[in-house]
This record gives sequence, structure tokens and C-alpha cells, in this order.
Amino acid sequence: MGGGKGSVEYYVFPIKPGRIIFELEGIPEKEAKEAFRKATDKLPVKTKFIKR
Repeated sequence: MGGGKGSVEYYVFPIKPGRIIFELEGIPEKEAKEAFRKATDKLPVKTKFIKR
């Protein structure tokens, strides 16, 4: 009886529209866009760059 739940295979985190995932500060905009592009290429969700 009851051997536990086993190993965790993967983690899930729901991301609702409008949520800020990455926030960069103190670097030029060109570098920020390139870093953002590289990071978001690995995500399975649609993203956009917003400048404040």
C-alpha cells in the first residue's frame, strides 16, 4: 500500500495575458531586445517587447 507519488517529471506555471515575465534595467535597448529575443525563443507562449 501507498508507495508515494513518485518523482516530479516537469513543472507547470500558468501565465495569464498581461503578465510581465522579464524586466531588464541598466543596459542599452538594443542589448535588451537581443536578450529578450533569445530568452523568449525558448518559451511556448507568444511574447512582446514593451519599453517604458
